[in-house]
Amino acid sequence: MAQLPSRKNVRRGTVSALAATLTLSAAACGGNLSGGGDGEAFPQGPVTLMVGQDAGGSTDLIARALAEGASDELGVAMPVVNTPGANGALAANEISGEKPDGQNLLLINASLTAITPLAVPDGAIDINDFTVVTGVSRDDYVLVTASASELDTLQDLIDSDDELKFGTTGVGTGSQLSQELLFEQAEIAGTAVPFDGGSPTMTAVLGEQVDVAAIQLGEAIGQIEGGELVPLLTFSDERNQYLPDVPTADEEGYDVQVSQYRAVVAPKGTPEATVERLREAFTAAFGTEQYDSFNEANLLTAHEVGADQVIDEWAGYRESYQAMIEEYGIDLSEEQ
Repeated sequence: MAQLPSRKNVRRGTVSALAATLTLSAAACGGNLSGGGDGEAFPQGPVTLMVGQDAGGSTDLIARALAEGASDELGVAMPVVNTPGANGALAANEISGEKPDGQNLLLINASLTAITPLAVPDGAIDINDFTVVTGVSRDDYVLVTASASELDTLQDLIDSDDELKFGTTGVGTGSQLSQELLFEQAEIAGTAVPFDGGSPTMTAVLGEQVDVAAIQLGEAIGQIEGGELVPLLTFSDERNQYLPDVPTADEEGYDVQVSQYRAVVAPKGTPEATVERLREAFTAAFGTEQYDSFNEANLLTAHEVGADQVIDEWAGYRESYQAMIEEYGIDLSEEQ
């Protein structure tokens, strides 16, 4: 007759089996058993990174570069999903309604929370509506004109007797705000012409449908280097390292500092353990040679700051921009 195992051995076997199961679960989740909400492990399958702009633009390209490095660290896929519309507000509203478990993220532009509400106050997006994971980068705006144009310098714009047309990448964008402030301070007569994003705006400049436009440097550099576009100035706080010979608006005597900042956010209430795991993943992505090369190729300045700094900076930009448009009597909604 076979001898039955003792209760002690049964308990040992059960504990060993449970430990093995937990070890396998931890390995499948990148070694982290916490954070998914409701006691679930994180991540539970692919982590979606949403973008509120069209594919091929700066924000989309940054998201894809980040997703590649972060997914390697998390051990799961990180598909990038484009949901363009309303300067990114459609994607922001969609993310805010997702379950706060870290499985759905958004690469958000600062202009959506700091500038768009000044033009379209209804349904304004606030950075505090989300849980910030990490700051990402800064993209400077450059004022450009077509090489075929006779407007080769800022002084040419000032001296022009014509009502100039300046292209913007949309209502409530840094492109619009920077030019509205410059034209008002420099007393340049001009009319804003809105387009849906950087690519059509740049096409309008090249086709001389508009005289000038402020475009994110990463989107315009190819045409600048190719001699098709002439950079007149940038709107950064200091000369851009990639355009060292191009002055800033501040150097020209105008108080206009507008850049595009980006951050990764999650739905409000995402558990801190999950947020910390995500930060670790994006920090790993930031540290790769491939991502450094991407930033350099796209002329992006790293701004990989913590959540508190993102919140403080973006709130400060909104207050500053609000004060400036009130000082100069600018109505951003007039472009609609």
